[in-house]
Amino acid sequence: MRLRTSFNNERDFNLFLLAGLFSGIGAGINTSIFNNYLSDIFKLSEDVRGFLEVPREAPGFFIMLILAVLSFFGDVRIAMLGMAAAGLGMLGLGMLSPTFAIMIIWMMMYSLGTHMVMPVTPSIGMSLSNQESFGARLGTISAFGLSGSIIAYVYIFLGFNFMHMTYQIAFVTGTIFYVCAAFAVGMMKKGKPEVRKIRFVFRKRYSLYYILAIISGARNQIFLTFAPWVLIKVFDVKPQMFAILGIVVAIISIGTRKLIGNMIDSRGERFVLTLEAILLFAICLGYAFSDRIFSTGVAVVIIAGCYVIDNSMSAVEMARSTYVRKIAVDVSDVTPTLSTGVSLQHIASMVIPIFGGLLWLEVGYQAVFMAAAVIAFLNLVLSRKIKILS
Repeated sequence: MRLRTSFNNERDFNLFLLAGLFSGIGAGINTSIFNNYLSDIFKLSEDVRGFLEVPREAPGFFIMLILAVLSFFGDVRIAMLGMAAAGLGMLGLGMLSPTFAIMIIWMMMYSLGTHMVMPVTPSIGMSLSNQESFGARLGTISAFGLSGSIIAYVYIFLGFNFMHMTYQIAFVTGTIFYVCAAFAVGMMKKGKPEVRKIRFVFRKRYSLYYILAIISGARNQIFLTFAPWVLIKVFDVKPQMFAILGIVVAIISIGTRKLIGNMIDSRGERFVLTLEAILLFAICLGYAFSDRIFSTGVAVVIIAGCYVIDNSMSAVEMARSTYVRKIAVDVSDVTPTLSTGVSLQHIASMVIPIFGGLLWLEVGYQAVFMAAAVIAFLNLVLSRKIKILS
């Protein structure tokens, strides 16, 4: 009875946490197996893997337009639709992808769903909070998502290691949990749908955020595309090992996301983003030079460590979200500004992997991460310019 009363006191927030848990399981399954799935089933080369990011990230590029068109639904309904689309995409990847071309269609469906959820999640979370607790609330939401990821990683490790699990079964499991997430969000109070003007927010006040979004998109995409590809192609890492790395990342991140959230509230966005840039610069050097300095056994441990640290810092994106919320001219600017930022990120996300894949083929994977180090340094310089305007 006490648990039920506690749940009902903040019903919408708790339902959103539950949805985060379920979608975290679905996303964790996809993260664990997707790159191995591409390598094992479709035998992609480095340049094709880089070009594949264009259709995969295309929904993110158009998300500003998509969310503007769907704005009359409201953020909660958009999140519900996005989770359902992600589930459908995983079903297609697992059961309806007889050819590479058809697989791309389902991959884009999954990407569309996750990108629909991405910008509205912080907006929903902040709408259920007050300004003094934005960081802590978003940290709690992120922690629930990571708890779901831990469940997914354990499932993938046990399944591929001991139960002869197939990629098809794993993808279908992810579908089930995304449907559960959509159902949980559907139970939230949505309020009266409000038809809003389709508008894009490009204010000078938000220009630094937009620049940081582009830089972040470039750096993130190098790591997202090529960090696991290095482990797979150079060091022959299997799905169950990615599951172990995912468990380590998730366990660390549950703590770091709360820590980062509290750090945003106490030290501010400039401090958090500066610290991120310094760490990322060091990680890029680790990827680039470990194999040249150390033996293969030591190098794979160092690169796996870089992979863990990098993925454990993904929650720093909260700092860019709270920065926008704090400098917003009007609260109605927040969601369209965040979605604009996501679209700008994906300009870099679609272009960078193409050049990264070609650079890998011509020079080697180390050159890809040396380029990423330059981007991380630029991120450091720009992060120091952050100022919360009144």
